Amino acid sequence: MLSARGLTKRFGGVVVAQDLDIDIAAGEVVALIGPNGAGKTTLFNMLTGFTRPDRGTISFAGRSIEGLASHKRARLGLARTWQRPRLFESLTLLDNLIIAEREYPGERLRSLLLRPAQTLQAEARAAVQARVLLERVGLAERADALATALSYGQQKLVGLARALMNDGRCILLDEPMAGVEGRTVEAMKTVIREEARAGKAICIVEHNIGFIRDICDRAVFMFNGRIVAVGAIEELLADKRLTALYFGAH
Repeated sequence: MLSARGLTKRFGGVVVAQDLDIDIAAGEVVALIGPNGAGKTTLFNMLTGFTRPDRGTISFAGRSIEGLASHKRARLGLARTWQRPRLFESLTLLDNLIIAEREYPGERLRSLLLRPAQTLQAEARAAVQARVLLERVGLAERADALATALSYGQQKLVGLARALMNDGRCILLDEPMAGVEGRTVEAMKTVIREEARAGKAICIVEHNIGFIRDICDRAVFMFNGRIVAVGAIEELLADKRLTALYFGAH
């Protein structure tokens, strides 16, 4: 579903990503692991169009997407979340999701002016889907609350639901468990498993080893901008060299 070859990125004289190859198949949950500064988020940014690689190729669903702007990749069905939720704080949860719909016509002035009735109908359909997703993440009763009224963990769930509003074929989740605990963890696991069973390709940057051990099919270990190992999470953590790189001690 999503494939990259030879992705390389330098910032000034510092190489932050070096010849990265990665494949994520439909129905698969892949984890990107490694210490801070390994290049995991940089890889996400290159895949989603927020950072232009110096060289390398990226294809999505068999189509080359290098050179496409981030919003055009999103409209193809490549969705992502962020380490921080990045919600629109002055909007309700429902509106945060509605505007994330992949082909939401309300974001285009031409549609609003020339086809107002169709735009309202599309918004009504998006609202129905948004409420379904809020129900899935356990926040249906907070649909009309402002994003600022939620706990940090709840905001992370809204970020996940917003990515699902894209209804695309690939979801990239950047540290979904950071600051999350309790029932929110189980809600995250349930939704991710359901999306994978539905055929979505999912890639997760995450430091919570227990979380990725529970839901990921395989892991990609990164260090200093390189991919140094790929395999089952248990196999990677059993490698003393890798655990020393990850935790900084034997």
